[in-house]
Amino acid sequence: ENTQSAVSAAIAADYGIEVDLQITADGEAMVHHDDVLGRLTEGSGRLDQLTSATLRVVPFMNTTDRMMTLGELCDLVAGRATLLLELKSRFDQDERLARRVAEVLARYTGPMAAMSFDLAQVRMLRNLSPTLRRGLVAQRRPAVPSGEPQGVNPWTYLSPLLAGQPQFLAYSVRDLPAAPPLVARLLGLPVLSWTVRSEEDRRRAARWADQIIFEGFKP
Repeated sequence: ENTQSAVSAAIAADYGIEVDLQITADGEAMVHHDDVLGRLTEGSGRLDQLTSATLRVVPFMNTTDRMMTLGELCDLVAGRATLLLELKSRFDQDERLARRVAEVLARYTGPMAAMSFDLAQVRMLRNLSPTLRRGLVAQRRPAVPSGEPQGVNPWTYLSPLLAGQPQFLAYSVRDLPAAPPLVARLLGLPVLSWTVRSEEDRRRAARWADQIIFEGFKP
């Protein structure tokens, strides 16, 4: 996940590309899911305490890939596939990642959208880059600020949907059916479902969502 090899394989298969973004100590947006090293990479430490120069040479396990900046990802994709960018957050009102995403994407002309579990990040994207399509990521399970899906009671997601802040909703496939996707559809907002990993997941998503974010199989 989140590697040059995976991105190139998606382009070759004519798929869109969903990746995750983390902020670094020097304010760069890095393509990486976890807020710490060690699960898929060599090394250890929090990404927000390391510089982009340090992180760009950290090897992924069992591959020659290295961590990319958002700018390097954009150069690699070069408009050949739709980019869907998830802004990771500690739910601490830190504006640096949204600001850097807006800066980089202002120079990118390919199809793209951004999303986050953090309502504050969605609002920041709206203010910093009004023309960038933005979405809210949600699930039924409550969250806690550790970097994984967290933070808000599911009914709290209905308020921003009704206020028209996000332009699409990405909802957990294992939590379908649920009220927020139904409300989103009533409001005319596209619904994505994540993360689809099986044919059973795909069938469930087909009933309640317009598109899937998938891994581990070809749908």
